[in-house]
Amino acid sequence: MIRPPARPAPAGTVYFSLLGPLTAVRDGRPLPLGPRKQRLVLATLLARPNTPVPVDVLTDAVWPDDPPRTARKNLQVYVSAARALLGSDSRDGRNRVVHGCGGYRLTIDEGELDTLRFRSLARAGRAAGERGDLRTAARLLREALDLWEGPPLNDLRDSTGVAEEAERLEARCLTVYEDWAETEIELGRAAVAVDGLRDLVERHPLRERLRVAWMNSLHQSGRQAEALAVYDDYRQLLARELGLEPSPAMASLYRAMLGRGRTARPAAAGREAAHGTALPAAPRDFTGRREELRELLALLGSPDERVVVVSGPTGSGKSALALRAAHLLGDGFPDGRFHVQVRREDGSACTPAEVLCELGRLCGVRVPGGPVEPAVPVESTVPADATVPAVSQGAADAWQRWLSLHRALIVLDDVPDEAFVRGLLPRSGPSSVVLTARGQLAGLAPVHRIALGALADGEALELLAKLIGPGRLRTDPAAALRIVRACGALPLAVGVGGMRLAVLRHLPLAEYADRLGDPSAALDELVAGDISVRLRMASGWQDLSADDRRALGRLAGPAQEGGFTLDGAMEALGCGERAAIRTVESLIDAGAVTSPAGEVTAHAALYEVPRLLCLYAREREEG
Repeated sequence: MIRPPARPAPAGTVYFSLLGPLTAVRDGRPLPLGPRKQRLVLATLLARPNTPVPVDVLTDAVWPDDPPRTARKNLQVYVSAARALLGSDSRDGRNRVVHGCGGYRLTIDEGELDTLRFRSLARAGRAAGERGDLRTAARLLREALDLWEGPPLNDLRDSTGVAEEAERLEARCLTVYEDWAETEIELGRAAVAVDGLRDLVERHPLRERLRVAWMNSLHQSGRQAEALAVYDDYRQLLARELGLEPSPAMASLYRAMLGRGRTARPAAAGREAAHGTALPAAPRDFTGRREELRELLALLGSPDERVVVVSGPTGSGKSALALRAAHLLGDGFPDGRFHVQVRREDGSACTPAEVLCELGRLCGVRVPGGPVEPAVPVESTVPADATVPAVSQGAADAWQRWLSLHRALIVLDDVPDEAFVRGLLPRSGPSSVVLTARGQLAGLAPVHRIALGALADGEALELLAKLIGPGRLRTDPAAALRIVRACGALPLAVGVGGMRLAVLRHLPLAEYADRLGDPSAALDELVAGDISVRLRMASGWQDLSADDRRALGRLAGPAQEGGFTLDGAMEALGCGERAAIRTVESLIDAGAVTSPAGEVTAHAALYEVPRLLCLYAREREEG
């Protein structure tokens, strides 16, 4: 039976349900949805409502192995049937399914689709919980769960594409069930959740957060022996099936329960065990990057994107963007958000073993017979001369198993090269990884890439105003603009300059702009306490090969004059066209040179080097 939408829809509106078998009703009467292939297309469009669905995704859902030559024409027929079923949009009379550059987009409202209503109720419930209104939170989360009729799209899961969408929907339902159960436990009403949690644990025995909630509900109900048995059973299952141990937080909860008798353990402890978060504080002065942040949030919210590379020159704000997104995505990653700095304070790269051990400590990945040490093998795709230490196959398997079983977000910050991280990336499962790097990491595929450059003038001035105060900036806006441009409009340099001015309250903006405008003094002026732009440039310089350092030193002169062309590169490098192209493209790959965003021939392109990197390269060339 399909439950009607919580918000009444106009008469004649079709109401679709995916949280169970695919069904549709109009005015209380079920509607025929046509043959199986037509239902597969409809299910795929409904699973991604109000979002373009690529034709290739629809094709894979209907014909996963060998699509016929007429596949696109057949898809058009199935889409036409969906249009007829949906009718036109009552607001503007347009088709509800339209085709654009990104694929087919189905427009549908919350009152017409159970998954949209589910998501709305879940968000409202979580918001109420964050406000401390637990009773409202429990009621709204329960309303959302009442829409869940069973395994989503259970009648179409023989299609791999639809099965992936169904698993994503089911994971969302499980997360909301966990939210609801934890809220009921916190309200002291654990008994209402016990039986449902037991049933779900039987269906999803490796889902740790469910186990934690079940432990808590039993414990609060005075059934301590059963609560402890839940942990023991889970520990044995993990050891037997995966060679893992429960997370440190869950183990700590178990130890605490051992001595608590019938005293209820607060539900917050269960949340702590399930929601591991190891992120630095959100950057307080984060400014600009609105389009890039929107793109990153959308990518990490998509089930199809597991790896995103955020690249850009030293000081362009890669880490700040990644952390800002991670802090905003708490609901999307119920199994935790983790940040690992890949470099030491002096800018040198940690060893892969050090990074892997830190990930293991944060995520609770344990290898039988040894300390916490998630590790990955050097895969066959890594070059033979790559300096990545081999690690045990057991550790590699343990890390990949953890990734496949958890929906977590992992930020690996300041990655030196592809070989360093290849084995860390998820091969399957719902976890996502954000890599920040100065270089492009071109050897990684498939990944999505977001390239950062300088801030726009307005964004750079906004950042400066946050640090020195808008009133001081208004005293001499022309000098403020000279300051941010002398910093190359890079967030790091603008931030350091702003911090310096915040201390030197007596210093006129015009005088500081003059200092920064002097190429021989600019890097000396960009120091605030223990933060030095020159030291950050030095770290990036060391990442370049000896050939790239020599080339960049020679290109720094023409680059300072507003960029350089290929002809200018040939003259500065003293080489022919082919060698110049290879050198410039090597510097682009390393993140030291930027090129036009659109397609243009090598001779017509204007290449640029960030101003401060030019100054540092000239220092090294002259030294």
